Amino acid sequence: MSLMDSRVRQLFNASIEAHIAAADALPDMITEAGTRLTDSLLNNGKIFVCGNGGSLANALHFSTALLNHFEVERPALPVFVLGTDMAITTSLLHDGHVEHVFSRPLQALGHSGDVLLLLSTSNQTMNLVHAVDAAHERGMDVILLGASERGVLGNHLGPNDMEIAVPGDSPARVREIHLFVLHCFCDLIDRSLFGQMMG
Repeated sequence: MSLMDSRVRQLFNASIEAHIAAADALPDMITEAGTRLTDSLLNNGKIFVCGNGGSLANALHFSTALLNHFEVERPALPVFVLGTDMAITTSLLHDGHVEHVFSRPLQALGHSGDVLLLLSTSNQTMNLVHAVDAAHERGMDVILLGASERGVLGNHLGPNDMEIAVPGDSPARVREIHLFVLHCFCDLIDRSLFGQMMG
């Protein structure tokens, strides 16, 4: 076995161990968060999702699954990924306010009954903290899909907000679990809203 083969096997094992740790710690919270997302959609609410870097990529994947379809064809669902409009982002950057890249759209578009879903592997990013503030101002529920280190972001959540803290020290493993949790949300939403279509 080559060194590269050995390394790939190590990565598989690390990912499996991360999933086992998450399976022990997170199912109840994933179910509760999935219920909140579903309830919002049932009551004509919207889901806003945001993150930085790889977390933004996961957010885009999640929005694609809800706007188009996850595993079966069904009606589109209202989900918005914040921070993807380059005109808004560069305008805020030009004015020295890039840390409000998520909060400004929420101030304009968010309403009570909507949900803000945050993705973070560090729980330290100030643009996400500003997004939490904007969501609170608009009367929105907040769900943090974060890391085990609570950080600035976790400490900024309100008493009615939810935090799903993924165990582990590796940002790559945490991001992998985030993607799995997002898939769980998609499945729970689809089965709750369109169970007759699931087969």
